[in-house]
Amino acid sequence: MEVQQFNREHKGFFKAVDNNQEAGLMTYTWAGPEKMIIDHTEVNENFSGKGVGRQLVEAAVKYAREQHIKVIPLCPYAKSVFDKTPDYADVLA
Repeated sequence: MEVQQFNREHKGFFKAVDNNQEAGLMTYTWAGPEKMIIDHTEVNENFSGKGVGRQLVEAAVKYAREQHIKVIPLCPYAKSVFDKTPDYADVLA
């Protein structure tokens, strides 16, 4: 599985792809130059239960650490992953 990022000026998304099929998508909006708001996560039903959502959140955390930015997880799924993963506290806004 490959996670790709598409970043635009005000919005962006991470997309999980497996064998040329979209497995999941997580969207975000920029809240200034140093904060991203994760606002939606969805997983293709064919990939349900395979950890796709978590991989998308992990990609966002990795990106946040590399870019020295903070994350606001408004999406209920992303928030639940952050709540269960104390190691992600360093990127929380």
